[in-house]
Amino acid sequence: MSFPDHLKYTKDHEWAKIEGNVATIGITDHAQSALGDIVFVELPQVGRTLKFHETFGVVESIKAVSDLYAPLAGKVVETNAAVNADPALINRAPHNDAWLIKLELSDPSAVNGLMDAAAYQAYVASIK
Repeated sequence: MSFPDHLKYTKDHEWAKIEGNVATIGITDHAQSALGDIVFVELPQVGRTLKFHETFGVVESIKAVSDLYAPLAGKVVETNAAVNADPALINRAPHNDAWLIKLELSDPSAVNGLMDAAAYQAYVASIK
């Protein structure tokens, strides 16, 4: 299982890559592994404003349907068309090509509330 150091993490198993005031959001390797083969993704419209921990979409696998939660508040500035076209991309590259949305952050300092890779790895180990 992969826990890239350059990402921030949530207990809902989303990751965020921060670049200036934009966060690229996806689901973690742990989440995609637990879900199994992903067959459908529903993402929000560009321009939608998300509150912290608001549901912004769903990921459906052959085993379950899971809500996606905004790890940070902000406005959706981009969605990943490649994931819509090929949801299984999340299983193959959860931390790279399979990002879900990009958020323009309303409060960049909120990133400090997310876990680093070591804290997330410890969290995942504690819930197994």
